[in-house]
Amino acid sequence: MNNNQSLEDYTPPRITSPSWFSGFILLVFAFLFIQGFSTAEISLERLIKGANNLTVFLGQAIPPDWSDMDVIAEAMLETLYMAIVGVTIGVILSVPFALLASRNTTPHPVVRTVTRFLIATMRTIPDLIWALIFVVAVGLGPLAGILAIILDTIGFAARFFSERIEEVRPGPANALTASGAGRVSVIAGAILPETLASMSATSLYSVEKAIRSAVTLGLVGAGGIGVELSTAMRLFQYDKAFSIILVVLVVVIGFEQLSSMIRKRVI
Repeated sequence: MNNNQSLEDYTPPRITSPSWFSGFILLVFAFLFIQGFSTAEISLERLIKGANNLTVFLGQAIPPDWSDMDVIAEAMLETLYMAIVGVTIGVILSVPFALLASRNTTPHPVVRTVTRFLIATMRTIPDLIWALIFVVAVGLGPLAGILAIILDTIGFAARFFSERIEEVRPGPANALTASGAGRVSVIAGAILPETLASMSATSLYSVEKAIRSAVTLGLVGAGGIGVELSTAMRLFQYDKAFSIILVVLVVVIGFEQLSSMIRKRVI
């Protein structure tokens, strides 16, 4: 031990008493937890009844019904189309949103504030609500789901894009600026190339997220395999519903593995 260092330098910091603000937040959280627990009406009787109902469901769902596999496959393919089209358009639109929302690329602080507010709005509103809005606007079908995925992707991807853009080292941009390059040239030649790997990884995460979202969007009539799942559950065709769930599980896990392989090569 160095003579200039005391024993306190080697011991972890002690837990200090929380401030009044931290105590207030803790009390509010405890109140909300207790209220939420009571409003859920959790009881042993309901849990036992739920377990029995789940047993009945599994008994009727196993073995799964594969007789309509052609319909299920077509609906799953439509779900993939929705996710890929929605994410592709959403990622492309996320780039200008991210550039306007980043401190080092925005043309004006007011533009940055407004853009960040729009991104936060698109991210905060759940994709299921966007789907309901677009079902009213454009009617039932995949178009409503694609539009919902586009806005959800912009809210998700643009935020991470902008954070990565703000972390870019200023050296290459300053060098291009000193050589007489304009703002667009600096962005295209220095900023975007350095963020490409991170943006690619975020885009792949967006596709994974969109595939799962596209399944639930179908429950409100926005197209895809969710429509088939909702119909099977309403008609108590649990064996068909279970086959749909298995198809979704295989596709999602398969794409997650493929996405991980791509990310390892990109990053």
